[in-house]
Amino acid sequence: MADAEAKLPDYRLLLCCPSGLSPSQVSVEFSERYDRIPHPEISLENSISEIWDGRVLQNASLFNGKKFRFRHIMHDYRTFVGTNLNPLWERFLVSSEDDPVRCQHTSSPLGNGAIIETSDKRIVVLQRSNNVGEFPGHFVFPGGHPEPQEIGIVSHQLDKDMDPEFINRKVSQEMFDSIIREVVEEIGVPEASLSDPVFIGVSRRVLNVRPAAFFFIKCNLDSKEIQQLYSTAQDGYESTHLYTVSRNDLKDMTSRMPGCHQGGLALYMLMVEALKDV
Repeated sequence: MADAEAKLPDYRLLLCCPSGLSPSQVSVEFSERYDRIPHPEISLENSISEIWDGRVLQNASLFNGKKFRFRHIMHDYRTFVGTNLNPLWERFLVSSEDDPVRCQHTSSPLGNGAIIETSDKRIVVLQRSNNVGEFPGHFVFPGGHPEPQEIGIVSHQLDKDMDPEFINRKVSQEMFDSIIREVVEEIGVPEASLSDPVFIGVSRRVLNVRPAAFFFIKCNLDSKEIQQLYSTAQDGYESTHLYTVSRNDLKDMTSRMPGCHQGGLALYMLMVEALKDV
């Protein structure tokens, strides 16, 4: 009876790479084949515009920026708000065990997160501001999104003269470059203090099926030095506190983490276990 009532995880691991992968070991295919498919129910599809227009009326500063969709194609913030953040988001899902099929009608922007280990072997965790739109006050790992604009992509309808393999390599490298940018902006440490990131997998939260790619990064600064730099972080408005915690303390914080970040911790622990066998 206890097993039957056990709480299911708030995340699903879509890809696990416990040995950690470098940029040369990760490949990306940027193709229209992976674009979002409009939902056949017209009223549900029309709700995307209705929800977005309502959000803009409430907050004129909202910007319909481009992001990469998981399985690596483009999407915009408007479609994310209208599908994944739609109160009816579950109706956009297809009944399938195949994740790309299940989420083919949702925006599913690919976020990213970094498990950062300090020189004194602590892990960096941020507490989100109460003013942010998603998961206010929750604990998260530093991160954000890879940005298509950083590599000159504004649409998946690329110039016919552009080499697809060249574009794929640029998108793949942006996955790694973006997590360094996010860490520098969110916690204020200099880029030179960070190791090259290694990719450890992709987690998707159960709630509104949002995925995130996770990376492991070492920082050559200790906890006290990072705390001091955090006060000058460029993106400090998104969070209110920075914590450096042990692995055991980190596990105690998971109930206050979004599901995809709980999955990020699970990916990190798989990496830790794999290193024990090396």
